[in-house]
Amino acid sequence: MPGLRYATAALLFSTGIYVAPALAQESSDPIKLTLHDWTGQLITTELMGEVLKKAGYSVEYVQADYLAQFAGLETGDLHVAMEMWETTGRDAMDASTATGKTEVFGPTGMKAKEEWWYPAYMKEKCPGLPNWEALKDETCAEAFSTPETAPKGRYLGGPVTWGGFDDERVEALNLPFEVIHAGTDAALFAELESAYQRQAPILLWVYAPHWAPAKYEGEWIEFPEFTKECYTDPSWGSNPDALYDCGKPFGEIWKVGWAGVKDKWPGAYKALKAFTIDNDEMGKMITQVDLEGKSVSEVVQAWMAENEARWSEWIKK
Repeated sequence: MPGLRYATAALLFSTGIYVAPALAQESSDPIKLTLHDWTGQLITTELMGEVLKKAGYSVEYVQADYLAQFAGLETGDLHVAMEMWETTGRDAMDASTATGKTEVFGPTGMKAKEEWWYPAYMKEKCPGLPNWEALKDETCAEAFSTPETAPKGRYLGGPVTWGGFDDERVEALNLPFEVIHAGTDAALFAELESAYQRQAPILLWVYAPHWAPAKYEGEWIEFPEFTKECYTDPSWGSNPDALYDCGKPFGEIWKVGWAGVKDKWPGAYKALKAFTIDNDEMGKMITQVDLEGKSVSEVVQAWMAENEARWSEWIKK
């Protein structure tokens, strides 16, 4: 009885366990979404995964390197990467999409900022801040030093897999600093927490959306403004023999994935392109996980319950 079948389907959909009839024609293979090593990306990815599950898709989460994941996306062994930051991932993304094997699914709605950051209490020890040229002063560099780096200053960068060209920037701008890379996202901000409580010197990679620039009083270093030429033309900028003698770019956080998604899972492709979330929403969820001790799954399920009308539109036939 067709009428009974569709009535039952509607009931199942309202309970969240419905597999849409229209999706039965699509592949039943799992859609593989990549996981990286920072809280916001884990949240974004699980949000998308849960939405796809509500539409009846099988979903698999796969741990992958932020930049090296493009090899798997190009072959179709991986399918979706929910966060490629304009600040650090643009070059790798452009190189991959140029092959025709991957595709940008559009912006996430979040705006990215990643740059060197210092607590406000360090400004009196290096009064030229936030201008980057203040860091060239030996007294200022020493103010940011540790016993391991003295007399050079210490810059705590993100995990090496994040990219960002910090080591190259130090060399290009002739900064008397040593770059030390944090092993994990958690270690990066644990060190900020410890230093801030002790009013100890620290200069580190801070990004937004994130809770840190909201919780702590401080500023980002103002480097020469990013241009594409800074990353491609050594003759550009203050050092005619080097690339990366500027700040990081600011901009979108992109969704990207295997170009075959639109043919194999057209409904999922539509949902992926429709997905959007803003910095404020993400910042609150990261805070709940990192500072309030909630799990990523708890935060995601709460968001799903509060925003059903919104995500339902993403998977609407």
